[in-house]
Amino acid sequence: MTTLQSEPAGAMLRHWRERRGLSQLALANRAGVSARHVSFVETGRSRPSRDMLLNICDELEIPLREQNSILMAAGLAPAYPEHHLGDVPMSAVSDAITRILRSHQRIPRWSWIDTGR
Repeated sequence: MTTLQSEPAGAMLRHWRERRGLSQLALANRAGVSARHVSFVETGRSRPSRDMLLNICDELEIPLREQNSILMAAGLAPAYPEHHLGDVPMSAVSDAITRILRSHQRIPRWSWIDTGR
């Protein structure tokens, strides 16, 4: 995963727009803004609001972690919390993953063999 934290928010958005193969006009139409506004955001001539950044990120289907990076590059607080599997909010997810992995473990051969004892 690439995190472009050292770049300005506009450059990060341009990276994702180009990665998705969209023109500024196509992105502007999807986001409901003008192509000029998208251009100004990408070049840093305009400072977009938090809602505008999140709207553009949603239209570009940018992963949540990367959306947080873009928001921080724009001088805004992250929108999505990040938790590790060991943290309390993720305990149910961690338990489910453990159960799934255990259910896919190979059963030892000797348990299938009837030894006649």
